[in-house]
Amino acid sequence: MYLWLKLIHVLAAVAFLGNIVTGLFWHVHAARTRDPKILAHTMDGIIRSDRLFTIPGVFVILIAGVAAAIEGNFPILRTGWIRWTLILFTISGVAFMARVAPLQRQLRARAEAGAKSGAFDYAAYHRLARQWEFWGAVALLTPLAAFMLMVLKPAL
Repeated sequence: MYLWLKLIHVLAAVAFLGNIVTGLFWHVHAARTRDPKILAHTMDGIIRSDRLFTIPGVFVILIAGVAAAIEGNFPILRTGWIRWTLILFTISGVAFMARVAPLQRQLRARAEAGAKSGAFDYAAYHRLARQWEFWGAVALLTPLAAFMLMVLKPAL
């Protein structure tokens, strides 16, 4: 059972990280056009993909990971690499909920408004997008570091 739980945990982590990277990629790709319709469509897709993959992935990662740790007889908070992984994952979640998700909605709204009015202020959009990229990097790099801890299992 341990190996099945571990497999589910790893697959969920890969899908979770891949979805974040893909969202950043598509936004950079769309931003090159400076077209508010394309940017609005892209942000809408990123928000939907978070609802379908990122957020459910968090639950699968946590449930399968905790279950695997219990099944494998790992003391969760006394195993350094598990404890630090949980801390990093929590930082990522806070960054996502407090900054990334609200900025995504603001970017989509700004792009939609620009597409409707025909007067899109790309400079203002880009300033907001830079904040989203920064917080998106925090939300990506912390679980990526957690992923490395889970694979390398250093003595912490």
